[in-house]
Amino acid sequence: MAGRAGTREGRKLGRRFGRLTVLGAILVLGGIVGLLYTGLATLTSMILFGWLLLVGGLVGLLQAVQSRGSNFFWLGVVVAALNLAAGIVVLRHPEGTAEALTMFAALLFLTGGVFRLAGSVVVRGPQFGWTLVQGAFGVLLGLLVLFDWPHSSLYVLGCFFSLALLFDGLGLIAIGTGGRQMVSMVAEATPADQEETHD
Repeated sequence: MAGRAGTREGRKLGRRFGRLTVLGAILVLGGIVGLLYTGLATLTSMILFGWLLLVGGLVGLLQAVQSRGSNFFWLGVVVAALNLAAGIVVLRHPEGTAEALTMFAALLFLTGGVFRLAGSVVVRGPQFGWTLVQGAFGVLLGLLVLFDWPHSSLYVLGCFFSLALLFDGLGLIAIGTGGRQMVSMVAEATPADQEETHD
């Protein structure tokens, strides 16, 4: 009986890992399509971002109403209102939002790269070469995005969004296939263990 229950649980676990693999494959496919059509991926990511802000604002407003007797009521209302307003702006002007976020991302790359370069030169730690390369890459990426701005806003965010989907999908596929292999290895080892116990 215990062996059958263990086999049933193993099958259930194997199916769950299988679903993870399928989800990972869907994300990888979405990432590849996004890399082929970066303009569409940028627009999609902006629309998703806008809806996330709207939903977050509504949830924050509900939480603020529920805690209206507390000291945090007005803070919750202000944060929820800002989220709602930002969500509406993003949904009404996705292209303008993409331009602003691309500029922000370029400035982040640039400043992060400069700080890494300066830090690696000043500290000269054991990771000196690697930090120097990272800093130079950040500066180069920031400059490339800035020099091509606002045209770069059509593909930069979509490219990042698609790469995130791709790598998340690959991670889920690795977890799913690895998990299924472990479950099958345990299932193969269990009958032998049971036979030894009976002997």
